[in-house]
Amino acid sequence: MSASRHPALLSTDPELASFVAAEEVLQAQTLRLIPSENYVSAAVLEASGTVLQNKYSEGYPGRRYYEGQQNIDRVEALAIERAKGLFGVDHANVQPYSGSPANLAVYLAFAKPGDTVMGMALPMGGHLTHGWGVSATGSWFRGVQYGVRADTGLIDYDAVRDLALAERPKLIFCGGTALPRTIDFAAFAEIAREAGSILVADVAHIAGLIAGGAHPSPVDHVDVVSTTTHKTLRGPRGAMLMCREEHARAIDKAVFPGLQGGPHNQTTAGIAVALHEAAQPSFTAYAHQVVANAKALAAALLQNGFDLVSGGTDNHLILIDLTGKDVPGKIAAKALDRAGIVVNYNTVPFDPRKPFDPSGVRIGTPSLTSRGLSTEHMPLVADWIARSVDAAAKGDEQALAAIRAEVTDLMAAFPAPGLPLS
Repeated sequence: MSASRHPALLSTDPELASFVAAEEVLQAQTLRLIPSENYVSAAVLEASGTVLQNKYSEGYPGRRYYEGQQNIDRVEALAIERAKGLFGVDHANVQPYSGSPANLAVYLAFAKPGDTVMGMALPMGGHLTHGWGVSATGSWFRGVQYGVRADTGLIDYDAVRDLALAERPKLIFCGGTALPRTIDFAAFAEIAREAGSILVADVAHIAGLIAGGAHPSPVDHVDVVSTTTHKTLRGPRGAMLMCREEHARAIDKAVFPGLQGGPHNQTTAGIAVALHEAAQPSFTAYAHQVVANAKALAAALLQNGFDLVSGGTDNHLILIDLTGKDVPGKIAAKALDRAGIVVNYNTVPFDPRKPFDPSGVRIGTPSLTSRGLSTEHMPLVADWIARSVDAAAKGDEQALAAIRAEVTDLMAAFPAPGLPLS
C-alpha cells in the first residue's frame, strides 16, 4: 500500500494498513476462482468510500425521518432508476444490507412464523435462507426442500411440482448458491401458480449474467427478485429486492421499518455506479465471456479426469466432485490455496461427507474474466487444478510452490480492476 493511496490510514493505523496492503497483494497475485467473488472497479471503490458514510437516512427518498437528505435522496433515486431500467422491473429497493437480510425481508412481507416455505436443499445447491434448518428461516418457518436427480444432477421439475402441490407453501424460492445449470423460471412460475405460492427468484449469483443477457431473466415469471450486488454484478457488498408494483409497498415496509434502520448510503452509491457500468456494452461482453470461460474450463476439467456435478455448466459456476480422486474437498481447497488458486470446498449432491469436510470444491469464472483471461487460458487453469489436486494427494509441497510461481507470473500480465498493484 502506497502512502499516496491511503495516507490517513497509514498514519492513523499502520497495523490495519498493513493488513489491507497484504490483501491487495493477495488479490493481485492469486487466481481467484470463488464464484461469489469478483473485482469491483476503481469507481465503485471510490463511491463506496465517500462522505455519504456520514449520513443517517431512515426512510425512503422524499419520506425520511432525518433532515439534510437533499443529496442522499438523489443518490438512492438514481440507484433505484438504474436498477429498474437494467432489469426491467416495476419496483426496486436498494437498501438491504446483504443477501440474507434481503431474503428475510421477503418472508416478513409475505409470510407468518410457522408458514410452510419451499426452497432447494442446501446440500443440493440451495442457500441457507431458503428455509434450511440451521438458518433463522428454517427455525421460524416450516421449510420443505427439493433437490436434484441423482443420475443427472439436474432439478427434477416434476418432483418440485409434486412437492409444491402436496405442501402448498406460502413461498417458493428458485435459485441457489451452487447451481451450475440454467434455472427454468417459467417452469417454476407454473408450479407456483398451481400451488398458490409467491415465487421468489434468488439470483444473487447470476444477476450480472442476467443484466448482460447471458442468462434468462426471471422478471416476467416471478413475484419478487432477490439479489446481492457483488458477485457477477461487480458492485459493492449489498443487495436489492425487485418486484411487481403490486408488491412494492409490502417489500419496502418489510425492509424499513421491518428489519433495518438507516441504509448504508455509501453502499447505495457504489450500487448506483455498478448498475451504470452494467448497462454498458462492455459489460454485456464480460457477462458472455464469463459463461464462455466457464464452459471452456469445464471441458478442460473433464479432459483432466474430473467429475463435474451435472456434467458441466451453463453459467459461471462449476461444482467438482473429488470422490474419484480420493482427495476430500477441504484438503484439495487448502492445497489449491497454497498454489495460489483460491476456491472453496463445498458439498456435492448426495454427499456422504460432512459439510465442513465435504467431497467437492466450488469454482467459477467471474474474477478471472474481470482480469481479462479468456477461453484460451482455461486449459492452463484446468491443468493447474489437476496438478494441485495430484500434489495434495501426494503431499508434494514443492509442486504446489511451482504452480504458485506460474500463477503469479500469469496474474502479473492481467492486472485486476480497482487494485493499485499491477
